[in-house]
Parts: sequence; structure tokens; C-alpha cells
Amino acid sequence: MIKKFVLEALGEDVGRGDLYALVEPAKTASAKIIAKSDGVVAGVTYINVLADLEKFEIEWLKNDGDTFLKGDTLATLKADSHTLLRCERTVLDILLHASSIATLTRKYVKIIEPYGVKLLDTRKTRPLLRVFEKYATRTGGAVNHRMGLDDSLMIKDTHLKTIENLSTYIINARKKIPFTAKIEVEAETFEMAQLAFEAQCDIVMCDNMTPEQIVKIVAFRDENYPHILLEASGNISLETIESYAKTGVNAISSGSLIHQANWIDLSMKMD
Repeated sequence: MIKKFVLEALGEDVGRGDLYALVEPAKTASAKIIAKSDGVVAGVTYINVLADLEKFEIEWLKNDGDTFLKGDTLATLKADSHTLLRCERTVLDILLHASSIATLTRKYVKIIEPYGVKLLDTRKTRPLLRVFEKYATRTGGAVNHRMGLDDSLMIKDTHLKTIENLSTYIINARKKIPFTAKIEVEAETFEMAQLAFEAQCDIVMCDNMTPEQIVKIVAFRDENYPHILLEASGNISLETIESYAKTGVNAISSGSLIHQANWIDLSMKMD
């Protein structure tokens, strides 16, 4: 999957061939990837595959998950000039995209770390980039939520409109879905959360609730259904995530890890 991804990314940029190479003969060359802002490295796994396919040497001074500061050299590259210049933009785009997500994710993780709460990503990813973007959040310290509709059953508000009896539905679901698949129910009120607990789901998602509302649900869960996990979700930001971490939920999910990540600044300089 990674091989296909990097080849398609390179092919998008190169098209029918780099016109520079028609004019200037190839020379032995080396280059450095330099940080122009602070951040967290992600993308090494993908770029190593590209290096192997395109036959350029790369030595990493920082690895996936490492922090870096403005001015740090992240990697050195060696190959002929045609290869380095052809791959430059693809290397940087992969590194920038993944590292930007990892950098924002790490900020979230640091805030909630003292509370022992897991940070989860969501399915709000760019089309065809889910595996790549979730790799980036994982590198930043998050835990992947479900990758798609096939690895756990989440019953959202839209699904609930089609379900007459939640308890009966979950009983039937356990007969049909894989034994290892969990069932999660989205709740926007205390009453809906109570129904989800009574229906014996595995996880209750407290969606678009205030921390004060969630505290009441946590207390109810702890007293009556301590085996059921609680997740908080819905417009949770860097500014508000700590208040949710204090409620006693097991996990907090946020799509902003990906869709609110602003690109950091990296560049490749030829020696």
C-alpha cells in the first residue's frame, strides 16, 4: 500500500518526465532537509520506501515521532542530481503533510497526558488518504479509532433513526458481526446514554456534550456499568480538551487532529 501511494504521488508530480533533466546532465549530488519551524517528524516510513524505489540514499538524523526545532537538519540525501530534484517535492510534501498532523496531535497529547485519557482520531480524513493521515496521528501519539465501517459497529444518530429497539438491535448485531468487533453508540443526552448502557453496548460516545453533562454520565456509568467505556467527542479543541479529560472518560476523539493541522515549514537545500 505504501509503495503504491508513493509511486502515485511521484507520478502526479513528474508526469511524463522532468524537463530539467532534458537540459542539464546529471551530477553527483547531496542535499539536506532543514526545519524552518518546530515540529514532530512523521513520514519517514513512506519516504524510505520512495528512496528504495528511486535509488537515492537518505540518512535520517530524526526519526518518526522525534521532535525538532527550527534550524535542525532532519535528513541528508545522496544521489545524482536528476533523482534528487525529481523527488524533491514528493519527499517534502509527504514529510510536510504527515509531520504537520503529528505536530498538532502531539500538542493535544501533551495536554491530556496527566489524566490517562486516550486521544483518538476520526474518519474525517481526506479521501484516499485515510491510512496515511491516521499513520500521522499515530506517530504524533494518538490512538487510531476505527479505520472504516468494517472494523467496529458505531451506531450514530442517523442510524438510530432507523432502529426501533436498540437493545434488540444490539442482541441481533452480536450474532452477525465479527466476535472481536465492538459496538459503540452515540448519545447526545443523558437519557440516550442511559438507553445505550441498558442495551449493553461496549462504548458510549458522549457527542457534543459539555464537560458538566459528561461528568454526570461518568458517575452513572461508574455506579451501574463500570465495564462500558466512555468516549467524548464533538468540536473538542486545544482550548477545551483538558476540561473533557478531567471528566473521567476513557478516550477523547477529535477530527481536528487532521483537518485543522496547519503545515509546518521544511525545505530541501542542495549542498
